[in-house]
Amino acid sequence: MANKQFDVVVIGAGPGGYIAAIRAAQLGLSTACVESESYADPKGEIRLGGTCLNVGCIPSKALLRSSELYQEAQHGFQMHGISSEGVKIDVATMVKRKDNIVTQLTSGIKSLFKKNKVTLLSGHGKFIGRENERWVVDVNGEQVEATHVVVATGSKARHLPGIPVDNVIVCDNAGALSFDSIPKRLGVIGAGVIGLELGSVWKRLGSEVTILEALPDFLAAADAAVAKDAWKTFTQKQGLNIQLGVKINNVSVELNGTPSVTIDYELGEESRTLECDRLIVSVGRVPNTAGLGAETIGLEISERGFIVVDHNCRSNLPNIWAVGDVVPGPMLAHKGMEEGVMVAECIAGQKGHVNMDTVPWVIYTHPEIAWVGKTEQQLKNEGIEYRSGQIPFAANGRALGQGDTTGFVKMLADSKTDRILGVHIIGANASELIAEAVAAMEFNASAEDIARICHAHPTLSEAMHEAALAVDKRPLHF
Repeated sequence: MANKQFDVVVIGAGPGGYIAAIRAAQLGLSTACVESESYADPKGEIRLGGTCLNVGCIPSKALLRSSELYQEAQHGFQMHGISSEGVKIDVATMVKRKDNIVTQLTSGIKSLFKKNKVTLLSGHGKFIGRENERWVVDVNGEQVEATHVVVATGSKARHLPGIPVDNVIVCDNAGALSFDSIPKRLGVIGAGVIGLELGSVWKRLGSEVTILEALPDFLAAADAAVAKDAWKTFTQKQGLNIQLGVKINNVSVELNGTPSVTIDYELGEESRTLECDRLIVSVGRVPNTAGLGAETIGLEISERGFIVVDHNCRSNLPNIWAVGDVVPGPMLAHKGMEEGVMVAECIAGQKGHVNMDTVPWVIYTHPEIAWVGKTEQQLKNEGIEYRSGQIPFAANGRALGQGDTTGFVKMLADSKTDRILGVHIIGANASELIAEAVAAMEFNASAEDIARICHAHPTLSEAMHEAALAVDKRPLHF
């Protein structure tokens, strides 16, 4: 008999995992959560929160804010009549602040586990079999049994063949969050979310940043109007050197003397070379399913390494579930959290719910980019008749007062029913503004519904109101 028995064992304490464990415990189920990663903790202790809290969402937003304030002090104060001279950045202090925030939040999850009576099991969890209709999971040599197991092992950065990542000179997202100095020349492979966010951090702090992207289109997943506006802002106004349609031929690293990286690549028919002091490789992420023992019990894994699940995140095996980056769908922390809640509630006999059509996307550059639902190009390709309303922040009083009028709000609605099909925002606080659109779409609201809601004045949210009015060609302030 196993030493410990639980109703639910969650493997992985990232956003999807720790949320699933807490919700299961709240529903009266005896619950344990397994985690093995310390994320270079100075004491070697297990760190909860997964990639998001430790080397992803949270630390990157801390650095983004620090770099934005530095740039604002250098170039933005003058319009307010504020003089600032001799502004300097202390990278060590900036990184320490980031680390302190991470420690505070990861420690907070341990407190939440204690509050909700979730048992933390430190070690690597893997399936070893099934006994008496209970799954047996090995955690560093100790066997635990569970009626239900939730796999939430997350994902890891995808590395390119022949490009060794040491997270000192050649870095993935983890190393790029802990530079000890500002590189004079920074190369980035990949113009996705991570590449743009981290590239913009170090650009604001003084790096000469070149981003090499294999795809021919910029931000192809975003609405074309947003992508076009973002391209103009990032390249012309902010000075990011973004090259599209690139084929990488070779990457060599020189460690003797001053460390440097040389990238040989093709741009069209032209051969080029990029020399930089540090390189960030941000070419996507792959699910963590290796070492899980899936083959031992017959857990179905796709060719791309994802656990195959149904719409409620059930696997092909009874009482094994999977959530977050380890299952198909967008690799977003909030999507994993919603799945974690849904699975816990399904296990408890309730009806869980995640609507993938209303999961918001956010890129935390400056300006921020956020969207939910269909893009205009998707609606055209699907032959859906729609109406569009778009309002620039330049027509918004609050944006003018804040001195940040870049971007717009765009709303797409069904021509016949007026139901909102998609909302796309580029501008300050887009990550916060998109929540109204998500709520509206979740409850099948129409553009007219948003147009009838009283929005406080002056606020950036009024741009959402005006965009809804513009769908019917009756904006009041533009």
